[in-house]
Amino acid sequence: MTLVAPGSVIGILGGGQLGRMLAGAAQRLGFDVDIYCPEEDAPAARVCRQHWKGTYTDAALLAEFARACDVVTLEFENIPVSAAAIIESTGTPLHPGPRSLSMSQDRAEEKAFLNAIGIATAEYRLIDAEADIGPAFAELGAPALLKTRREGYDGKGQAWIRTAQDIAGAWRQVSQVPCVLEAAVPFEREISVLVARSSRGETKTWAPPHNVHLDGILSTSTVPSGLPRDVEHDAREQAIMLVDALGHVGVLALEFFVLPDGTLLANEFAPRVHNSGHWTPEACQTGQFEQHIRAICGWPLGDTRRLFDAEMVNLIGEAGLVEPDHLEPGDVLTLYGKREARPGRKMGHITRRLNPRRD
Repeated sequence: MTLVAPGSVIGILGGGQLGRMLAGAAQRLGFDVDIYCPEEDAPAARVCRQHWKGTYTDAALLAEFARACDVVTLEFENIPVSAAAIIESTGTPLHPGPRSLSMSQDRAEEKAFLNAIGIATAEYRLIDAEADIGPAFAELGAPALLKTRREGYDGKGQAWIRTAQDIAGAWRQVSQVPCVLEAAVPFEREISVLVARSSRGETKTWAPPHNVHLDGILSTSTVPSGLPRDVEHDAREQAIMLVDALGHVGVLALEFFVLPDGTLLANEFAPRVHNSGHWTPEACQTGQFEQHIRAICGWPLGDTRRLFDAEMVNLIGEAGLVEPDHLEPGDVLTLYGKREARPGRKMGHITRRLNPRRD
């Protein structure tokens, strides 16, 4: 375990809003930040010491970038595993490492891994061709959700199958690539657990928020979740079990469906800071972005106690053009610095601090 001191350089793979917010947290703790991404005008690239503009297949530039940094992290999970291997080959620490990255990139491998370590998921079947869907659908029952094994997010790469007549259209909708077919889950609500694990093996979790999605995109995350403490405790313990099993270093988000009886079924995990944790910097002693920097640098993890009940509201598309004078007292606005608003694009969020906590 190596302690990364203030004044060192943290490299971030990816130039989006998560990288931008990670960079802000790192700079507040005294670090310099370099961003590696292929985009010319990415949000994170405009707030860093140096922007390394290159593809994730440019081995020479990736290696040069890694050698210029004291530790490297990532802001999204679709970084090629080969790029992570190049970073590691230079000897510069990379957190999280290729295992967390590769496991989260394939839904079939992800679900098998979760089940293997005792974390339940919805029942599912592997789909490699259209001919596989009919028998799997018959076994799972209606409705069922067809999801691409790779790269689907915010409702993309998914199609519902409610009758056998939907199969051909659903297969075309997911571009006829390898998939999983999941049984529908009659959940009462969705939650997520944000967990941090440091290079020392220390772990901390935050209160699980109640998440509401619209059109497959997260709309709000609210704490408290409204669930009994024992259900929240179980969810938090499962998230810790996951990061320990992966040897993950950094923040990770594990999403759950909660059934009416309190049973938890894991949906998926993201090996990074997460949209459903955006309320934590304003409502907790230590937010997810600072915690991630602490974790990858070998620092003691910060206290995650909640100081306020809170609601995080995503600003999607044109809603991201909101002006500060439209906010309510106690609202905290974060805009991501994206140049263009498009339908379904996350442009920013508002954290509403509600009741102060006294526990």
